[in-house]
Parts: sequence; structure tokens; C-alpha cells
Amino acid sequence: MKVLVVGSGAREHALVLKIAASPSVTEVLAAPGNAGIAEVARTFEDVPAESVGRVVELAVRESVDLVVVGPEAPLVLGLVDALAEHDILAFGPSAAAARLEGSKVFSKELMAQAKVPTAGFAVFTDDGEAKAYVRTVGAPIVVKADGLAAGKGVVVAATVEEALEAIDAMMVQRIYGHAGATVVIESCMKGPEISFHVLCDGERFVPLVAAQDHKRLKDGDLGPNTGGMGAYSPPPIFDAAMQATVLAQVVEPTLRVMRERGTPFRGVLFVGLMIVDGAPQVLEYNVRFGDPETEVLMARLGSDLVPLLLGCARGDLGDLQPEWGAGAAMAVVLAAAGYPNAPRKGDPIDLGHAGEHAQVLHAGTKRVDGQLVASGGRVLAVTATGDDVEMAAQRAYAGIGEITLEGSQYRRDIGWQAR
Repeated sequence: MKVLVVGSGAREHALVLKIAASPSVTEVLAAPGNAGIAEVARTFEDVPAESVGRVVELAVRESVDLVVVGPEAPLVLGLVDALAEHDILAFGPSAAAARLEGSKVFSKELMAQAKVPTAGFAVFTDDGEAKAYVRTVGAPIVVKADGLAAGKGVVVAATVEEALEAIDAMMVQRIYGHAGATVVIESCMKGPEISFHVLCDGERFVPLVAAQDHKRLKDGDLGPNTGGMGAYSPPPIFDAAMQATVLAQVVEPTLRVMRERGTPFRGVLFVGLMIVDGAPQVLEYNVRFGDPETEVLMARLGSDLVPLLLGCARGDLGDLQPEWGAGAAMAVVLAAAGYPNAPRKGDPIDLGHAGEHAQVLHAGTKRVDGQLVASGGRVLAVTATGDDVEMAAQRAYAGIGEITLEGSQYRRDIGWQAR
């Protein structure tokens, strides 16, 4: 079969490699892809992931059997629905179901209906009312833009003034466009965060192993928030008992309410959790694989990914279960100079002998006259496995130490919770 992967990051590179390894797959295509993906798949740099029409046109022209959607934007824009009109199978939710990520208001109201444990919240469409509420309840407090904001529409405000500034930026200045016309204001929770993914076919679900992401730019969880500077699996805090709790209190009721609303969820439900005083609370839903969590999940997965993707897309997961290989995995992100605010592009990359120690997954890369160069903020994700997190860390950092990229940044404490 022929599979098209939509996206251009290290997440998509990890998926492409697993899909290409399946005996049922004859060819992998990627739109738009990156320099690393181009080594194992046919890439279409002129087809942006967010261009629903052009992705559908490509899938039809190439007689693709399955489309695997990486990022959230094309899902929210209705790519899966558009592909269905052409009888093309796709891994991912419909636009209606993708509102779980596309609208913070939708997701919080669904959590309330499903009685999912989460922070208390209020919704505002008027900035004056939002500010009055903040002044009444005080800080710390969390302000979230309702719509997609490229992962940047959440402000954890330590003071009332910070919260008021966030409301101004989102609702008055519209720095996120229409996404900030409505805001959700939540009580602030504290605790470690966990990323938990579940494969869903509309009726059934299959849990994957948990992972832990590192959002801050610098060691010690300091500096600005990023798209993720690394991840590892398994996090010791998330044991079998906690997983059972999350499945019973979060996953099952969420999927049940989605079915009852007539928008059954197919694809991967990525639940962002915070562990508060030992109890899991939902921070947010995502409707696609996480990045960089996917890198460690795919590294640990010991069985064929494609039957699981097909089962979700067709609505017939049945008794399929993933088999897990490596005991642990770690991904360390190498970012460009200036990331996350003003990443520098065009700097040459020398991978050295990194591949002898770890798997080098490409994100913001391209080739210019044969030279590999940085083309984005997060440039590479160096991923390794081991019997435990410490062994995986040693291998990942040995790999990243081989790479030369002027001004590059990476955290040296990924997985500190388990090392």
C-alpha cells in the first residue's frame, strides 16, 4: 500500500520511518517533508500541510491508500473530511471531533459534561468582563486563547497584572487573530505534567505508553516556553494504577460523550495531564501525536504501526495491541540560535557520527546545493533507546555531541525526573 504522511517535523520523520518499515507498505510520500524524510520518502515541498485542497489533490493523483496527518491545523481545517469525500482513508479525526484541540471552550465544556477532572474555568468574549473576573479571583491564574495559536496561546500568569496583559494581547491586540476573540480563564494547577496517547477507532481504544515532555528552553525548567525541548519514556510517576485511573476517569467518558454528540473520535487522542497531589487532572486535549513525544513512542514501539493506524481509520481496531520493545527512550531537541523568539535559519549542519550513537530525526532542515542547513526553530531530535532512562540519555547525548550547528541550543537535563 501507498501511505502519505502530512507534516514536516521530527514527529513526522519518526512516523515515516515506522511506516516505511511495515511489510505492507510499498511507498511512503510526505507533504511537505524535510531533508531527513526525503531520505526515506518521496517528498512534496510545494504542498503545505495546511493546504487541504492541495493535500487532497496529491492524495488523489498518487492513488494513496492511507493518509496519516501529523499536525493539528489540517485536522481542524477538515482534511480528513475532505479526503473521505474521495474515499481515501485517513488517520485522524473529523473537523467536528478535532474541535477537542481546535477550541479550548469546546474541550472544557466537554470535560465538564463528561465529569473529567480538570481545573475550574470561566469563558469570556468581552475583555472588560475577563479583566474584572481576574481582579476578583486573583493570581496565579491561566489565560488561554480559545482557538489554535501555534502552541503559544496559553499564559500562566503569576500576577494579576500579567493576566490583564495577556487578556489585552489576546482579546484587544489580537496577536493570535480570531483565536483570541474568546478566552478561557482557569485556576492554576501545580505538579508534574504527563503526555498520554490513546489510539481510537470511534468505539474502541488502545493505550500507548506514557511520556514526559520538557517545554522550557533551559536546564532546570527555566527560560521561555517552547514547542518542546525533549521527552522521555517511561515517566516513573505514571504507574499502572494511574493509567487505569486516567482510562476510567478521562479517556472512557471523553470518548463516550463524543459518540453521544454524534462526533465519534478516530485517530490518536493525546491527553495532557498534570499530576496534582498524586491525582491526574486534564490540562488539555490534543487530537494528534505530540512532538517530541512521538519520537520516543516510536522508538519504543516494537511492533508494526500500520495495522493500528488502519484500524483507527477504518473503525475496526478489534483486538489489536501494540508490542513494546525498548525499556526506555529519550529524545533531545537541538534548536537553532535565537529559538524560540527569532530562530536563525540557513546555518550549515554537520551530523558527524551522531548516527552511530542515536537516531537523528529531522525537523527544521533542508538541503541547499547539497548542504544540510537549518530551516526552522527546532532543527533535529536526537533519539535513543536503552534498558532504562539513564542508558537512553547517555546514548542520546553522545549523539548530540557529534553534531555541529553554530549557536545551537539544547537542554542537558532531559529526563532528570527519572535519572
